[in-house]
Amino acid sequence: MEEKRKSRRMSLTAQLLIKNMDGAAAKEEEVEIDVLDVSKTGVGFICDTPLAIGAVYDAFLKIWTEEVIHVFLKVVRIEQTEEERYICGTIFIGLTELDARRIEVYDLMTSIKEEEKA
Repeated sequence: MEEKRKSRRMSLTAQLLIKNMDGAAAKEEEVEIDVLDVSKTGVGFICDTPLAIGAVYDAFLKIWTEEVIHVFLKVVRIEQTEEERYICGTIFIGLTELDARRIEVYDLMTSIKEEEKA
């Protein structure tokens, strides 16, 4: 998938549970996904369920501090893998300033650790 983000990507060991918020009757089905990366602008993940480009999902992101952040994600890219899974690129919709700062702090800490290794 071609890189389109302006913010640096960060890998986290986390999962999301999402519910489709599109349409009058929002589905209550929760879908487990594997997070590939997070930046202050969005989340990349893999899931087994095909999602719709442009759809907005209610999500709960478990971050590195073990806190759970409630976010809304809009799907902007989907790529199907040979294993019949879906790599999705999403952007945050209405991310609070506090939660954006949490992600920025993690990014700063990760950058410092990488510089120390070099």
